[in-house]
Amino acid sequence: MVDVLLGLQWGDEGKGKIVDYFAGNYDIIARFQGGPNAGHTLYIDGQKVVLHTIPSGVFHKNIINLIGNGVVLDPVTFKKECDKITALGVDLKANLFIAERTHVIVPSHRALDKASEISKGAEKIGSTLKGIGPAYMDKTGRNGLRVGDVLRADFRERYAKLKAKHEHLLAGYDFAAEVRAEIANDIAEWEAEFFQAVEFLRGMNIVNGEYFLNDYLKAGKKVLAEGAQGSMLDVDFGTYPFVTSSNTISAGVCSGLGIAPSWVKEVIGVTKAYCTRVGSGPFPTELHDAVGEKLRKEGNEFGATTGRPRRCGWIDLVALNYTCMLSGVTQLVMTKSDVLDVFEEVYACTAYEIDGKQTKAMPFQINDLDVTPIWEKYKGWSDETAAKSTTFSELPAEMKAFVKAVETYLGVPVKYVSNGPGRDQILPQ
Repeated sequence: MVDVLLGLQWGDEGKGKIVDYFAGNYDIIARFQGGPNAGHTLYIDGQKVVLHTIPSGVFHKNIINLIGNGVVLDPVTFKKECDKITALGVDLKANLFIAERTHVIVPSHRALDKASEISKGAEKIGSTLKGIGPAYMDKTGRNGLRVGDVLRADFRERYAKLKAKHEHLLAGYDFAAEVRAEIANDIAEWEAEFFQAVEFLRGMNIVNGEYFLNDYLKAGKKVLAEGAQGSMLDVDFGTYPFVTSSNTISAGVCSGLGIAPSWVKEVIGVTKAYCTRVGSGPFPTELHDAVGEKLRKEGNEFGATTGRPRRCGWIDLVALNYTCMLSGVTQLVMTKSDVLDVFEEVYACTAYEIDGKQTKAMPFQINDLDVTPIWEKYKGWSDETAAKSTTFSELPAEMKAFVKAVETYLGVPVKYVSNGPGRDQILPQ
């Protein structure tokens, strides 16, 4: 049996903590897409830990963690992450496995990412510049290197061939000489660290991921598939072109792990009690005023991976209804409810007004449209605090009414409310 846990907004919903919370119920935690642009934040014994590639169940003993073939892996970032986790006493050789079909990010992928963003100027998409998009382009272009390739005797030759292709592409950009020199220097600097990390990668547990996972499933083991980024960043159904390069919805689980749809049971969607976005792209409920700044301050909304301040706004139920539909979400987790403790009133977007007409459907190319959110207002709970509640029943009545309104609109039960960063600050309903 496979349960899926994924973000329903533009990422940063707090998935890492939620996976960590549920992990004890599963035998295997598996990442099925994305790359090191993910930033899943956990608090282990009071210490903040940010995971970029490694699944969020890694701190649980006797739980297997698998990096699936749908992920793109940067050996340098991966090694740094492994070093930090090992220093916390985790034996990664015992509980971390990597699918051999997982694609590898090489230094020239990062250079291509940087060059692409520079060339776009004001129209840049807000890439994290980690080479993820170019790596997925090589995957679909059938040029990529995979983790299994690092074990081959001719890996250096294969790498050189891919690098030459990238250098040819870089030569096509109309950049000033100093920019070209900077990018060339970047590749040269990154390469030494890259090949050291490749040596480290060769010593890890590299497996045939699809057989590995299916054998466990046939033996009755339980798997939690962990998504990265958010559903509104899905390459097919998100706010294109301001999206990531992979399928972030539940459909990506089967191709990203090599399992049949019949194995999937529950789809757990994670949403904040409000909404955030990092980088460029449409954001209908964004607040450009003091309220938006207050959300950012109270929620400490700065990217776990990039450090960039997140754009903030009220919860968007139109977008949530869309992503619940796409993934067949069966239950919801609402995170960061405590952030709303300081507001006398809270709001939810229940429809969009476009060209004088209201709609509850996600339009094509929303970034080209003038969208006005239609708001539903709810009484705040500033006299009481969600953060101090230890059970769902203890939550302020106004907070419970807000949760109920979200459930009613989406037709999906909110089974858990997270009311703080701590591992134990999750309240089952």
